[in-house]
Amino acid sequence: MIRSREDRVWISAGFLSLAGILLFVALAVAALLAAAPEASYPPLPYLAHLTAFTLWQAFLSTLLSVAVAVPVALALARRGAFPGRGIVAALLVLPLGLPVLPAVFGLIEIWGRQGLANDILVWFGAPRLSIYGLAGILIAHVFFNLPLAVRFLLTGLDAVPRDEWRLAASLGFSRLSLFRFVEGPALLRALPGAAGLIFMLCMTSFTIILTLGGGPATSTLEVAIYQALKFDFDPARALALTLLQIALTGLVFQALRLAPDVEEAGSTLSSRPFRPDAVGLIATLSDGAIILLFTIFVAAPLAAATFAGLNADLLHLISDPLFHRALAISLGIAIAAGLFSTLLGYTLLEARRRFASGSLARRSLGLTDFILLLPPLALGAGWFVLQLRLVWLGAGAPFAVIVINALMAMPFVARALGPALDSHALRTERLALSLGVTGWNRLRLIDWPALKTPFLTALAFAMALSLGDLGAIALFGDQNFITLPALLYAKLGSYRGTDAAGLSLILGLVCLALMAPALRAYSSGGTSRA
Repeated sequence: MIRSREDRVWISAGFLSLAGILLFVALAVAALLAAAPEASYPPLPYLAHLTAFTLWQAFLSTLLSVAVAVPVALALARRGAFPGRGIVAALLVLPLGLPVLPAVFGLIEIWGRQGLANDILVWFGAPRLSIYGLAGILIAHVFFNLPLAVRFLLTGLDAVPRDEWRLAASLGFSRLSLFRFVEGPALLRALPGAAGLIFMLCMTSFTIILTLGGGPATSTLEVAIYQALKFDFDPARALALTLLQIALTGLVFQALRLAPDVEEAGSTLSSRPFRPDAVGLIATLSDGAIILLFTIFVAAPLAAATFAGLNADLLHLISDPLFHRALAISLGIAIAAGLFSTLLGYTLLEARRRFASGSLARRSLGLTDFILLLPPLALGAGWFVLQLRLVWLGAGAPFAVIVINALMAMPFVARALGPALDSHALRTERLALSLGVTGWNRLRLIDWPALKTPFLTALAFAMALSLGDLGAIALFGDQNFITLPALLYAKLGSYRGTDAAGLSLILGLVCLALMAPALRAYSSGGTSRA
């Protein structure tokens, strides 16, 4: 096949980017392999316990998230317009880019021993719930993954042809019949993809397990990798745990690839087809109650964290030189990782688009979702050992953290940018070629005006995810190289709750400012897959 010069440039850039990613990963693995003989490998009972709990908590978290998401998605699908629609639309996307630690702080305020949820349980005669341990892990995972599951299921319901709804209305289907013949099949098509992605996210969860796990009995592979290097410096144990983690996530990843991709066009709360089951007072009240409970569950921890932060001595916090250093480092890492992730993702997507569908080269360039296979702690562990051997740990730490955060954000960049890039190319490719508009002129005159919103959305999510990340910085951080999440975790660990509340509020507000383009696009009906 004869390719234009522009095609060759993009394809070369794509494969160079791919080679760089593979080299970065290979160096991390090689460093662990080289250091492994210096320590003993972990015993099988220890590995079996970690594996069992990692899979068990991921299974329970996925089951709860999907089970609760089904009635919420059905209620939202029936209600195309309602008071507070913009708030609910924002809550469907906000937890994804929200830093984990501020949300965890809010969950502790609501579900902790003295929290409002426990007060309600006691009022009904139930025992108080401990936020630490398996219960806290499940609550936190459902908080973050429930909106994601709702979006998947809403998109599956949106894909039902309008003719089916009209036919169901003309036949007088009851709500049960509608669920059996229309909604149920649509949900079944969306459920595997939603459940698989949530299961993988829960398997590789780090900050939630670290803060709410409560001890060795509730430790996962991701946390064990961190402990093996940060506290024991046992590269052999870190290597064994890393390989086991990659094997497990690889199995889930392969299963996930078999599920249909239901988020091709994103999901919004835009106008819906006529729903015969949405008519009537009982239907309106039941749907309203479900939407209200969902809103309270997601919004209450955010509100609690906000109120607690406002009661902190914010002036004292922001005048602390350590805060200034953490904020500057956090913003520097977030901007650099966000730009790098967006550029890298765009290069791979553009190169992949220029190959025929189904070709081996095209599949090899579709690496963005494959990054989910690589736990950030595993990459960080390898580069931590490598830089320690080369005696440039302090100088090389920012580079490692930025690249790791950029790679971890790439799947979200691809989901925000990929569909828009494909549809835009389908509309304009032939016209641009016929007019002879190529290269920089095409990017400036044709591509950028149409792709500006998806680009900004991808960049916003990548920066927000990097800003709130605790994984890589947990290995490389110290007093001279500290980020806001690391500083917040240190405040929580030293039981300085008031300072932690103030830092949670500041970190959340900075992330919200970075996510503003994505939230605006999604709540107004724009396409966002991140």
